[in-house]
Amino acid sequence: MPEAPLTPADATTDMPVLEVTGVTRLFDVSRPWLQRVLAAERKLFLRAVDDISFTIARGTTLSLVGESGCGKSTVARLAVGLLRPTAGEIHFEGQPLSTARAQPALRRRMNMIFQDPFASLNPRWRVRDIVAEPIRAFALARGAEAVRGRVEALLTQVGLSAADGEKYPHEFSGGQRQRISIARALASEPEFLICDEPTSALDVSVQAQILNLMRDLQDRLGLTYLFISHNLAVVRHMSDRLGVMYLGRIVELGPAETVFRTPAHPYTRLLLEAIPDLERVGQPRTPVGGEVPSPIDPPPGCPFHPRCPLANDRCRQEKPAHARTGEVLVACHAVEEGRSA
Repeated sequence: MPEAPLTPADATTDMPVLEVTGVTRLFDVSRPWLQRVLAAERKLFLRAVDDISFTIARGTTLSLVGESGCGKSTVARLAVGLLRPTAGEIHFEGQPLSTARAQPALRRRMNMIFQDPFASLNPRWRVRDIVAEPIRAFALARGAEAVRGRVEALLTQVGLSAADGEKYPHEFSGGQRQRISIARALASEPEFLICDEPTSALDVSVQAQILNLMRDLQDRLGLTYLFISHNLAVVRHMSDRLGVMYLGRIVELGPAETVFRTPAHPYTRLLLEAIPDLERVGQPRTPVGGEVPSPIDPPPGCPFHPRCPLANDRCRQEKPAHARTGEVLVACHAVEEGRSA
């Protein structure tokens, strides 16, 4: 007998909202078949995400950081079901994500805020129709008056006015457009939001307003966030837990303040060295040297060893497994062997 669909009342506070286990995602980047046959080439696969695992507890924020191309946005799209994993499993509130994707009642409880508010809003629609689309899609309000009232309440909730619903996206600034994107994401009454660099396209002064809005909404609505960013200062403001990604792998994962205060992985230390700090003006800093290797042909052993100041022969030959160091999981031979101090 098939199991009954999971309902909000069934979800316990102990159950993670999202559980990712051993997920890998490959992209086929080969040339067309005939060209490969004539050139005697094999298929090429880009390993965007490489065997990652994490959980997100209800009402908390897990942030993933790393350089461009490390796989953060791919994880975001996997988490919301826009991409399917090549290997591994993703569970949303205890059910496989494939099941959640097939059940509207579950699917509406997750949503996504995209990186670019200039590209993620339909320029031909009025704001009221953009925000109303999820309400109509999931039948969350009946009748035009009920939908209009819900849209006006959402716009007010994100700091806009009800009259703004009559305007088009081009009539707003970048920060206001992102507020519209947040209102649209909240329209389906979600419990889990994936935020893919939601402030990277905005001015610094506007970023703070949007981040404070998101923190306030989380406190008032009990939202759970997967927050994707390359900006460590932003991440520190938002995160309960922090995962540091490099070449598709999570190399360090733990409580955010612990990772910021006592980073264990050499890559995390180098990233933190790059954060501007007025108290350290004039002090020498160690930049992150070199370039990220190609995810199509990653180096053997630890993927960070070509850029790591602590690399030895073992690092060049053997891929490190995750080991617990206090509250933090770290994938590093130097940490395991006590060479990182």
